[in-house]
Amino acid sequence: MTKLDELLHEINRDHVYIQTHNFPDPDAIASAYGLQYLLEHRGVSSTICYKGKIDRYSTEKLRQMMKIEFLNIEDLESVLTDEDEVILVDAQKGNSNIINIAGDEIICIDHHPCNDKYSYRFQDIRPQTGACATMIAQYFFENDVPMNEKIATALTYGIRIDTNNLSRGVSKLDFEMIYRMYDLCDYETIHMLENSNLCFEDLVAYSKAISSIEVYDNISFADTGEDCPVIANISDFMLALKEVSFSVVYSRKDGGIKLSVRSEKASLDAGKIVSEALVGIGNGGGHAEMAGGFVPFDGNEQAAVVLLDTIKERFVSVIGSYK
Repeated sequence: MTKLDELLHEINRDHVYIQTHNFPDPDAIASAYGLQYLLEHRGVSSTICYKGKIDRYSTEKLRQMMKIEFLNIEDLESVLTDEDEVILVDAQKGNSNIINIAGDEIICIDHHPCNDKYSYRFQDIRPQTGACATMIAQYFFENDVPMNEKIATALTYGIRIDTNNLSRGVSKLDFEMIYRMYDLCDYETIHMLENSNLCFEDLVAYSKAISSIEVYDNISFADTGEDCPVIANISDFMLALKEVSFSVVYSRKDGGIKLSVRSEKASLDAGKIVSEALVGIGNGGGHAEMAGGFVPFDGNEQAAVVLLDTIKERFVSVIGSYK
């Protein structure tokens, strides 16, 4: 049996829900879209859902161009029941970037480090893979399911974005799937999305981060302001500084503080470090090179300053123990 066969064997309903993380990026959107097509090809209908919002202009543009229907979980609260079956894509139960919804999370497809606290009827979790979209693409080829141009374009874009154009955390399988989809996708659309991924508000966030950056030894901290949709990009940007090998970028959002973390040193595992640094005040995790976290908080600005100082001290302390 292929992994898709195993997955389908565990579904007991004619309709399932596909849930991504709270602020779906191109990889999550493409993966959910591709999986929805695969399920429909095998006779199972599905609804893609998420909590939060699609932050970035280019990500929303991708969704619109591919005509992918994403429903906010808030619009499904009167529909979802505990008996509904849910497939998690590009996320896992217990992580900081996904909420627990009504329904039974029976399946998980993800490329982040495995959260051993939870189990599923079926799971395909491959931390060595650069993008979840790579795994979904493999499902197509393994099962000889025809892939149309829209799906190939979305999956290719998802892989390119999550691996920083095949330069970060990339595996042999990522390269193979990109190669096999090359003649199937619309690269003009991909280049347009890649070259039109900033809004004026994003430049304001970059400016805020640049003006607020603090560097301790080789660790940088930067504030992007409230509700920033591009903290991951800014964290990559900060890591490009020759004085920086570990970048922490943060943004105040509803209910807390979101962090994006990057590392270029093999000895400084970003996923492990953010998890340790936030113990007791929040949670986080991810890959060795890229990770994220969230600290619940609803206090005033003065209290926020104190909390951020605490977060910085924790990161410095944890990183110091690795040296």
